[in-house]
Amino acid sequence: MAGLFDQQERKNRNAARPLAARMRPRTLNEFVGQQHFLGEGKLLRRMLKADRLGSMIFYGPPGTGKTSLGEIIANHTRSHFLVLNAASAGVKELRAALDEARSRLNSSGDRTILFVDELHHFNRTQQDVLLPDVESGVVSLIAATTANPFFTLASALISRSQVFEFQMLGQEEILVLLKQALTDKERGLGLPESSATEEALNFLAEICDGDARRALTALEIGAKSLDASKPVLDLEVAQESIQKKAILYDSKGDQHYDVISAFIKSLRGSDPDAAIYWLARMLVAGEDPRFIARRIVIFASEDVGNADPQAIVLANAAAEATERVGMPECRIILAQAVTYLACVAKSNASYMAINAAMDDVKHERIIPVPVHLKDGHYAGAKRLGHGTGYQYAHDGAGGWVDQDYLGVEKHYYEPTQRGHEQHFKQRLEELRQRRGLGNT
Repeated sequence: MAGLFDQQERKNRNAARPLAARMRPRTLNEFVGQQHFLGEGKLLRRMLKADRLGSMIFYGPPGTGKTSLGEIIANHTRSHFLVLNAASAGVKELRAALDEARSRLNSSGDRTILFVDELHHFNRTQQDVLLPDVESGVVSLIAATTANPFFTLASALISRSQVFEFQMLGQEEILVLLKQALTDKERGLGLPESSATEEALNFLAEICDGDARRALTALEIGAKSLDASKPVLDLEVAQESIQKKAILYDSKGDQHYDVISAFIKSLRGSDPDAAIYWLARMLVAGEDPRFIARRIVIFASEDVGNADPQAIVLANAAAEATERVGMPECRIILAQAVTYLACVAKSNASYMAINAAMDDVKHERIIPVPVHLKDGHYAGAKRLGHGTGYQYAHDGAGGWVDQDYLGVEKHYYEPTQRGHEQHFKQRLEELRQRRGLGNT
């Protein structure tokens, strides 16, 4: 009787687990996604075949299989699997896990895989506790984190680990998991495939943002909330079974830097649609619109410059209006500035000019101010000859005189042929020819 009760208890416990937990892959063949490092011939697959697993850091968004793959690796290598959650475990728990692994290795020779979830929650002291046993091979560390390890983890730990970046699962990959979970009689919902429409499954696969856990949770809610009068999970049920998505965006982590990078590069590449999307991504995620506005002002000068001198005026006006108006209305102002800046001609000539000049000032011999350009208005200046020979440009024909303003020949500003700057280029070429300097 005890065996029957134990079996029933296990069955009840399994049924109480969420669908996403029940459907976790048990083998590499069941694992879906991450073929860029797990496919045949790829690095992690080769490491598993060679049975040469060092410490690894699994980095990527939620629901992409980090924990599941850690368990699969432990089973594949026949290693003992210890799990710690860095958000709740302290140094005491960490030391106890390492002592257990050391004792197991000494007594039976069995290896231990220590899986630390959300490793970025460990402070540097806790991370340092790991280092000796990671180095000596007492444990093979598999650390999972949603935060960029190069921002959040100690460099000593990173240097001793192989970093694998998990990508969000594709829609087709999520769809495979949903269909498996829907029909699996042992671990899944055990329903016929016809109990959910393709439209509903496609919606869940798309809206989950590559998070398998989120898609499976919505599928379970939808399927278990069906009633006898409407036994099919359709699009309407699917839409009601998933919460409004939370945008993956850490205002201090790599998502912040990656998205603003994509935004600026889209502006530079003159793609208003992409730029607007990245703007929306930041605003919906709660990015400070003043930060975005400041970057727009910088862009207007750095990447548009004199190809459209009006750009800096509009960008600065947008920044001031954003400060004054705030969200949600400032999204309209920012969108106007973004679409304008994306569409206008681009030039970084003034940006390159100041960089080159500052580099010369820092690393080359300082150029003295020519005597005729020195201030001649104070008492005694004439005795020093300061200002002697200076020609007032407005007295010359066309407001220009042939005069040396630097003392050496240097061409820092090289206008492009784009937008308004082409007029500057033509003007400078004419003036340089008149000074006998020729074209650059």
